[in-house]
Amino acid sequence: MTNSDSAPIGILTVSDRASRGEYEDRGGPAIRQYLEEVLTTTWRAVRLIISDDQAEIEDALKRLADQENCSLIVTTGGTGPAVRDVTPEATAAVCDKMMPGFGELMRKVSLEKVPTAILSRQTAGIRGQSLIVNLPGQPKAIGECLDAVFPAIPYCIDLIGGPFWETNPERIVAFRPRKK
Repeated sequence: MTNSDSAPIGILTVSDRASRGEYEDRGGPAIRQYLEEVLTTTWRAVRLIISDDQAEIEDALKRLADQENCSLIVTTGGTGPAVRDVTPEATAAVCDKMMPGFGELMRKVSLEKVPTAILSRQTAGIRGQSLIVNLPGQPKAIGECLDAVFPAIPYCIDLIGGPFWETNPERIVAFRPRKK
């Protein structure tokens, strides 16, 4: 499979400061590194950095899903309670189905580490053949949250008509029900 044939994965950083170049984006690179460690299937990153603006987030998610054909879109940032934190609202606005179990599990795992995780509003949803997963902005929390939900992601991608992804079993075992 050539790089142009590899499955695209959207990595969307939502940050006013990072989008203006005032702050180094650490969330996007943390997501990419995580995916490089976990996926053995060939893939390529489609990376965007945008501001905390709901219309801009919605447009970016639509572009990644509808034009870039990303079966998985992972966002970082904008999931807290601050006024400008609107990533979950933008995600809900563009999705056909919400997948609340992702957010529930990510918060559960995060609460075991830090009490302020209760303030996080991570969520996930499906737009067409794309799974969108909202993550917090801190690299350590990104890894913890992805470790919790990633075992279900390849099967979810199967169910929505995306590519078949394999994982490094020494890092994450993808769960797929046995065929009868």
